[in-house]
Amino acid sequence: MKKERLIKVFVSLLLILSNISCDQITKDKVRESISKYEVIEVIGNSFMLTKVENNGAALNLGGNLTPFLKIIFLQVFPLTVLLLLFVYIVREKMISKLNLIGFSFIIGGGIGNIYDRIFFNSVTDFMYVEYGGIKTAIFNMADVSVVIGCLLVLLNILLVAIKRKPSLSKS
Repeated sequence: MKKERLIKVFVSLLLILSNISCDQITKDKVRESISKYEVIEVIGNSFMLTKVENNGAALNLGGNLTPFLKIIFLQVFPLTVLLLLFVYIVREKMISKLNLIGFSFIIGGGIGNIYDRIFFNSVTDFMYVEYGGIKTAIFNMADVSVVIGCLLVLLNILLVAIKRKPSLSKS
């Protein structure tokens, strides 16, 4: 394996493991410190901590599936997609730094939530933001990792598009 590929794999694994660790450490702390549905105001009513167990995916999507279908759609399928994304990172010779970081964050966050589904049969969510008219669902650090990863990938797409767009001043 070439030196560049080894560095890429090392950086990706480091980011993935860092995201999983951050997610699991915060969830462990919440599980031991916060009662179910207890609300702790961190920044007034704008940022609060609470503990809920999500039996499905985002917004409890799939929470009513049979146990077998939950395993397929909330564990096996997502884990397969994340594994294929990691294979893409390793094999793609021209992957940008933003995509490498973004995809690694997505993989780390995804694995964090799949870990919960496998070992706890639900995902622990605990953060809630309400500011002005903006209200979030209750989320966790794995969700933050996935969102940051997606934003980095979208930023990369935007930067590539801007770079490829011909300059208007050359007409």
